[in-house]
Amino acid sequence: MNKINPKKLLNSKWTAVNPIKKEKHFLVTELELEGNDVVHCLLEAVMSKRAQAIDWNDLKDQKKWLLGWK
Repeated sequence: MNKINPKKLLNSKWTAVNPIKKEKHFLVTELELEGNDVVHCLLEAVMSKRAQAIDWNDLKDQKKWLLGWK
């Protein structure tokens, strides 16, 4: 399980274990917090600049996401 501090999530780098549409490396480009709770998290693919909203709790699953670019 990846340990994630919601306040440090913005601009963090992630690697998809199973590439999404042939995209593997992502950045968190938008983050909306209410207190310590994440309300909105937007991932952007590095190569194509395609953005997708994601449940930030999915980033905790190491079977789906790895912290940093691998």
